[in-house]
Amino acid sequence: MKESLTLWGNAAAHFIFPEVCQVCSERRAGPDEGYLCADCWQNVRFVEEPFCQKCGLRFEGEINQAFECSNCKEISLKFDQARSAVHADEFLREIIHRFKYDRARFFGNFLGGLLLRKAGPELAGGGWDEIVPVPLHSRKLREREFNQAVQISGYLSESTGIPLGRNRLARVVATQTQTRLTRKQRTENVKSAFSLKREGDVEGRSFVLVDDVLTTGATTSACAQVLKKARAGRVCVWTVARATFSPQLF
Repeated sequence: MKESLTLWGNAAAHFIFPEVCQVCSERRAGPDEGYLCADCWQNVRFVEEPFCQKCGLRFEGEINQAFECSNCKEISLKFDQARSAVHADEFLREIIHRFKYDRARFFGNFLGGLLLRKAGPELAGGGWDEIVPVPLHSRKLREREFNQAVQISGYLSESTGIPLGRNRLARVVATQTQTRLTRKQRTENVKSAFSLKREGDVEGRSFVLVDDVLTTGATTSACAQVLKKARAGRVCVWTVARATFSPQLF
C-alpha cells in the first residue's frame, strides 16, 4: 500500500537514516513506524467530537448538538465542510515544520498515516471523484523542492483508491505568508491566488481538497471557490492537523 508513496522506498531509507526515533533520538523507530517511537506516538491527539460541523474546529467542552464556530461566522468559507485528523499542538507543529522546511521528508509516512486513519473511513463509499492537493506557487516549489500536500495526498489516494488530481489547480499568485495576518487579511491575501490548471470534467463532480494544516480555512476556501465556480458538486477539505487561530504558529 505504501510502496509508491515512500519517496525513497523503505529499503533506501534504511541506508539513509538510522532506525531511531527522529523526535526523541532515544528509542528504535524505522520507516514502517514513520520514524516515531511508541512513546512519542503517545503525544498524538486525534480530533474527536464535538467539533464545528463546517470547519471541524474542536469544541473544548460539553455539547450535544450541531453547531458552527465563531471562525465560520467571521468568514464565508466556500467548501462544504472541513475535517482534520489531529490537533496541531506543539508536538505536531514541530514535525510539520521539519517536514516542510527542513527537508525531513521521511515524516511523510507518519503524517499521511495520521490523515488516512481518520479520513479513510469517512471517505470510503462516499462517491468522491478526485483528491486535490493544495498547490504551491512555482517559486515556493523551487525553493522547497516538493509540495507537502502532494505527498500527503498521494498517500491518501493510494490507500483509498480515489484518483489523485495533482494538476487540477495552480497557485498563480505568490502570496505573502499567512502567519502574521488576521482572519480577514488571510481571506483577502489568497482571494485570487488559485486557478484551474485542468478545466475538464469538473462540473457535478465531488472533490477532496488536502493540505497539511487548517487554521482559519482561508486557503482551502479559496481553492474550493475555484472548483465551485467551475460547477463542481461537493467539495470537502481534509488536513492532517487542525490549528486554532493564532498568528505566527507556522
